Amino acid sequence: MPEEPSFDRVEVPAGSRITYEDGELDVPEDPIIPVIYGDGIGKDVAPAMRKVLDEAAQATGREINWMRLYAGESAREAYDENLPQETVDAIRHFRVAIKGPLTTPVGAGFRSLNVALRKKLDLYANVRPTYHLEGIPSPMKNPEQMDMITFRENTEDVYAGIEWEAGSDEVDEVKRFLVEEMDVGDSIHDGPVGIGVKPITEFGTKRLVRQAIDYALENDRDTVTLVHKGNIMKFTEGAFRDWGYEVANEEYGDEVITEDTLWEERDGELPEDAVVVNDRIADNMLQQLLTRTDQYDVLAMPNLNGDYLSDSAGGQIGGLGIAPGANLGDGRVLAEPVHGSAPKYEGQDKVNPSALMLSGVLMLEQIGWDDAAKLVRDAVEAQISSGRVTYDIHRNIEGGTKLATSEFADEVAKRIS
Repeated sequence: MPEEPSFDRVEVPAGSRITYEDGELDVPEDPIIPVIYGDGIGKDVAPAMRKVLDEAAQATGREINWMRLYAGESAREAYDENLPQETVDAIRHFRVAIKGPLTTPVGAGFRSLNVALRKKLDLYANVRPTYHLEGIPSPMKNPEQMDMITFRENTEDVYAGIEWEAGSDEVDEVKRFLVEEMDVGDSIHDGPVGIGVKPITEFGTKRLVRQAIDYALENDRDTVTLVHKGNIMKFTEGAFRDWGYEVANEEYGDEVITEDTLWEERDGELPEDAVVVNDRIADNMLQQLLTRTDQYDVLAMPNLNGDYLSDSAGGQIGGLGIAPGANLGDGRVLAEPVHGSAPKYEGQDKVNPSALMLSGVLMLEQIGWDDAAKLVRDAVEAQISSGRVTYDIHRNIEGGTKLATSEFADEVAKRIS
């Protein structure tokens, strides 16, 4: 058994720990769940989220015991550093957590505090469900056609951060190696150059694709689409595609069938309860998000493709301000909204807490509390449909009533109770 961590500056509440055995989370009825409020508007939306999730837990006969952790500005005040080891240790130990938006200050020692947390905890799958809530203004004629979830690899690709600055001794050495020893010829122009490396591994690819396929099977989704640019980057994104198909063909038996097999051998007839795995080129997929929205269920892709596609999908259902997300590892969950910290609105009790509430929905689903998750999602949608909303939605609708963040949370909680 691993040694129990000790915590000097944070309080461990009463409650029980979520554990992980035989590939499954074992969740008690009174779990301890760490929460990071975050920076800027995080201080406004996190208490609103807690109120609503507490109400849903109570309504289903459970209790969430929140463990307050610190990162970003709040951590600098308490620890004089941006990402204390206690914060990382607590999420690692208690396994399931939720956080608000964080801002990485200049000179912080991290490219991104969010990315640092994902890497330290090996949260290798960034997961974003994208669905339209009735009452949210959208640029699309039929935004309700979007009901999709993206699985974006979190640890590799260009976000691995392996790059060298133009003019540095290191980039000159890398360029010399590429030109003289790897014979890249005229691929690198003369003059200053920045160089980066794009690693995509079999290990990283396959564990992401397993997460996506498992999700599809457990949630009655029909398709998993591998999104890549393998027609050009044949040995990185092309390998992602090939390794993804290997997982589908070798590990799932009759539960999974590839698109080619579906049409070549079954004339398009899908076996009952099976998931179809197919693939699409990334630029074409951006088009198909618009033209064939309802044909896609689960997308799995390398990091940069996932960054573009998930944001584009969010735009179709009304914007990133209401978009939820989570980062998953093996037996670990860190839920977080997609939006930023918007420091100019900090403390004004003004902004929309829906994205963090819906990230809480994703967290509740991951721990098996589907009934509580549905209560929250339905209550948020009913509240938005009523027209009693925060300023960001109110300014784009007619005849609504503008509410503060806390008022919005109070009314959502009342709908649950």
